Amino acid sequence: MITADRLHSVQEYYFSKKLREVRGLIDQGKPIINMGIGSPDLAPSPQVLETLQSCISDTGAHQYQSYQGLPELRKAIADFYNEKFGVEVDPNTEILPLMGSKEGIMHISMAFLNPGDGVLLPNPGYPTYGSVTNLVGGVPIGYDLKEENGWFPDLEALGQQDLSNVKLMWVSYPHMPTGATATLEQLQSLVAFAKENNILLVNDNPYSFVLSNNPTSILSIDGAKDCTLELNSLSKTFNMAGWRVGMVLGNAEHINAVLKVKSNMDSGMFYGIQKGAVVALQSGPEWFEALDHVYTKRRELMFELADKLGCAYDRNAVGMFVWCKLPEGAPSSEQFIDEVLYEKEIFIAPGTIFGSNGEGYIRFSLCVKEEKIKEAIARF
Repeated sequence: MITADRLHSVQEYYFSKKLREVRGLIDQGKPIINMGIGSPDLAPSPQVLETLQSCISDTGAHQYQSYQGLPELRKAIADFYNEKFGVEVDPNTEILPLMGSKEGIMHISMAFLNPGDGVLLPNPGYPTYGSVTNLVGGVPIGYDLKEENGWFPDLEALGQQDLSNVKLMWVSYPHMPTGATATLEQLQSLVAFAKENNILLVNDNPYSFVLSNNPTSILSIDGAKDCTLELNSLSKTFNMAGWRVGMVLGNAEHINAVLKVKSNMDSGMFYGIQKGAVVALQSGPEWFEALDHVYTKRRELMFELADKLGCAYDRNAVGMFVWCKLPEGAPSSEQFIDEVLYEKEIFIAPGTIFGSNGEGYIRFSLCVKEEKIKEAIARF
């Protein structure tokens, strides 16, 4: 059977391939420490787990659920955004729960892109933006993010390009993989840029509550809903990566367009997961403080490991990663991480998987227990 032409436009996801290699080493008895992928190793709150367990006998719990999610889940998302970001959204028309925000990247692209439409993609940035663009027939147009510019685009230079064919622009603040944040003024400039060029701006925002003192939503900018969608997720904030609970927020017209795609792709999210998500979104400040306490201790140890490797890093970056610049004279990012993998039996992500501007950088995940980070330090 001949596969579809679209498969020629993408490669298997880097972590899918590399983790097979890592698992192969583990099967050989190698004591690999995996610092490559951001899969939270901590558990959701006991209240969330108790809710999931207790509600599975509710009437209708195992039936198909609404394509738009439970009303109480949409209300919980709206309340969360109002309390944490100062953003008011209508839970009935401006919120769509998702089975993880990653599926939202595909749904948004299918809802708004025709074959040949241009898409502005951050370099470095989450690789799924580019692969989905290719799968739906869009034209990827990379824009540079550089350390010297705080990993923020040069919008003036970008605006001098021919953008007449550009339909979508992906941004991610706090930024993945670097952990850079954007000021309100910078977010305002992104919204103004999108309006001026008739582009739908999408901010992917899953890291605002990990080691961040100032959680920010681009929807807090006046007029942002006119041209902006925001994706968010419970994966990192509430240790619920495997639950697959995300959301997209924006104006009713944009949300309805995404719903047209989503309602043809699935038959609703499991009832118990939605009920657990409601409880997670209602967590008090002690939850966020405890989460940051764990990640702060891990990050300090990871800084120590980065120092051992002679790397430079930004102590003010947020999120669950440490983005490091390799020392002068180091080999390429991928060669460097392979040497560490096979000589020290530690897996680190190379910066190049996030784009060409990731060359010369590596990324450590904080989803590693303290004792394992200490063990990694000892190996050097």
